[in-house]
Parts: sequence; C-alpha cells; structure tokens
Amino acid sequence: MSLINMAKREINCKIVYYGIGLCGKTTNLHYIHQAVNPHDVGEMVSIDTETERTLYFDLLPLELGKVHGFNIRFQLYTVPGQILYQQTRISVLKGADCVIFVADSQASKLQENIECWNELQEQLRRMNKDASSFPLVMQWNKRDLQDTLPVSVLEKYLNPYRVPSYEAVAVTGKGVIESLRVGINSTLRKLERI
Repeated sequence: MSLINMAKREINCKIVYYGIGLCGKTTNLHYIHQAVNPHDVGEMVSIDTETERTLYFDLLPLELGKVHGFNIRFQLYTVPGQILYQQTRISVLKGADCVIFVADSQASKLQENIECWNELQEQLRRMNKDASSFPLVMQWNKRDLQDTLPVSVLEKYLNPYRVPSYEAVAVTGKGVIESLRVGINSTLRKLERI
C-alpha cells in the first residue's frame, strides 16, 4: 500500500521485480539507474552474496515530480530468486503497489517460472490482494537467447489475467523502460481510485 505523508505532501509507492534466480531483475534496475536523469534517481543499494546474486533486495529510489501537489516517489525493489530465500521474497513483497514479473524466456526455465508465478499468486492471496486486479506487468526477458519459448507459450502459462506484457532484453534495455512505465501508470491509476 502506498505510504501517504500528508505533512510532507509526499506519496511513496513500491514496485517489486519478482522472478526466478538470474532472470534479469537486478539487470532491469541497473539499466533504469543508468537511463534515468541523475536528478530523479537515488543511489542504488544492493545486498549481494559472494556469487553476486541478490541476497535480500536491490533498491532504486525514483522521483517522478508532483501529482495534485504531492511529490511522487517510487521505490523499486527486486526479490532474491533462489528457492532458499522464499521468506525474504515474502518480506520484500509486503506493501507492494505493483509487481513486475520478470520471466526467463528460455525453454529450460519454464517450469521454474511457473512455480515462481504460482508462489507470487499465493503470496498476493495471503496479503488479501486479488491477483486479477492487482497492478501486474509481465516481462518476457532474455529474448536475445537461442532457446527462447514463443511469447504465446509464455502468455499461456504465465499470464492468465492478460495483464500488459513486454518482450525484453534487460542487458540492452529493450522492454525495460516500457515495463516500468506501465507499472508506474497502473500504480498511479490505483492511487486515483483511493
């Protein structure tokens, strides 16, 4: 849930990048950090293991100006994708206003993606969020690799609610800003209904 500070006239929103290990969540944040105006973005914070995989989360603060006299700030988080960090994923997901699900498009990763998607839906249910109306964006990442599944297959298994989806190559930035823009806009639309 967005944090609204009336005294400071500030709204803080949380977008969580969710997906399996090494699917490109952190790469998305690195690209955004480089692409956004330095005045609008804060320092990127990462807590990594020795293998450089995200251990707890990555955080990228992003300021988007004012809406109705309120400063709008987005906190972009990633979750660790490795199976043993399920509790950490749950903790990072709490309070999310939007989730960008990053799927590894490789055929060999389909089952892992499905399990991760099912876990996300279960966590949203536990947080009393309806996945069919919660702001979600699907990102089909690693489209530049050889053994990628057709988008229609990814849509069939991972996008039952037909939320916006984008093909992406996070290392080059393809689809990264588009996914974020839709996530931000759907979060702002949800805020307008409050």
